[in-house]
Amino acid sequence: MRTHSPLVGLALILALCAPVFGAEGETAPPAPGENAPPDPVTLLSARDYLDNNDNGDKIEVTWCLSADDGGGAGDVLEYRIRRSSGPGVAGEVVGTVPAGTTSFLDEGVEPGEAYYYDVAAFDGGSESAPAETGPVTGRRNFFQTSRLPVLVLAALFFAMVLTFTRLAQRGANLFVRRIPGLTAVEEAVGRATEMGRPVLYVPGIGEIDDIQTIASLTILSHVAKITAEYETPLIVPTARSVVMSAAEEVVKEAYAEAGHPDNYSPDNIRYLSDAQFAFAGAVSGIMLRERPAANLYLGAFWAESLLFAETGFETKAIQVAGTANVSQLPFFVTACDYTLIGEELYAASAYLSKEPKLLGSLKGSDWMKVVSIGIMVLGIVLSLFGVTGFAGWFFTQ
Repeated sequence: MRTHSPLVGLALILALCAPVFGAEGETAPPAPGENAPPDPVTLLSARDYLDNNDNGDKIEVTWCLSADDGGGAGDVLEYRIRRSSGPGVAGEVVGTVPAGTTSFLDEGVEPGEAYYYDVAAFDGGSESAPAETGPVTGRRNFFQTSRLPVLVLAALFFAMVLTFTRLAQRGANLFVRRIPGLTAVEEAVGRATEMGRPVLYVPGIGEIDDIQTIASLTILSHVAKITAEYETPLIVPTARSVVMSAAEEVVKEAYAEAGHPDNYSPDNIRYLSDAQFAFAGAVSGIMLRERPAANLYLGAFWAESLLFAETGFETKAIQVAGTANVSQLPFFVTACDYTLIGEELYAASAYLSKEPKLLGSLKGSDWMKVVSIGIMVLGIVLSLFGVTGFAGWFFTQ
């Protein structure tokens, strides 16, 4: 008895051959990217490397990554940089950089010689088509011409400072915005006077050569004059012996100018400790024992600022703080009634002292900000109208 027909055998043969042939009998194509070179780099450029006192022996080569670098089919391993003396001339490999790199500094060129460069991506088996650029020449650079705008702006800034300083020396009335924190200082001293309690002034923990400490001592002179007039005790704890000596002279002179030299007490200008947290603990002890009604923290502060602000808040004192250390401002803003933020500390010292050099630097920096903002606004406007050259120049300087 026959168990298979010829049709069944033919069906079995076709089934076995089906994976080899497509729907129309064509063979299957090879796997994509197999033995294919990686895609070439794009936007290749080379330029003279600019540096101070550069001898002209460096050229910087930059490019955009191959499409097969990082996730592409070619799996780029490195980029090969070749240098030649002319277009179409076989070049020598002057360096290789790993995948993901977009620049190479060639430090072996001769000044004044013209060179051509090509860059090819290499995947371990084959190279991409090379991208070519040139000619480029290395030149001696005794001055970075690309930094010329910075020189111009710096010269403009110093000219403004000198001009406003000279105007202040001649008695010109230079306007400086009134800072709310300074008004709060007078209110705080008045409150302490009404309550019959002292005023605590902490000039920070910086050294005497710290610009924040110098600005703080200028404000201290103003506070001392007010306390002298109101006959309110002024306590000044310091963390540096030299700062203590300077504070003694500042407060003593302020009391004399206010007409109350006999009210000055040298025992209230206290040296506590150079150690940061020992000083913080001692100042907190003064707050808890002597209960000052007004706490003024003006100067250079670090981690101890949180301890001061929280302790003063618990004693219900009115608190005015100011520092240029940005990391400490959140603690003062949170726990104090008024805070001089950043350069307001310097502006306050200039406002109170009327010192021509301080006023000149303050007004010069303010006008320089106006000029910088004007340049940025001009660049934005030109970019909106499609003029991108200025914006590109500005951001590369």
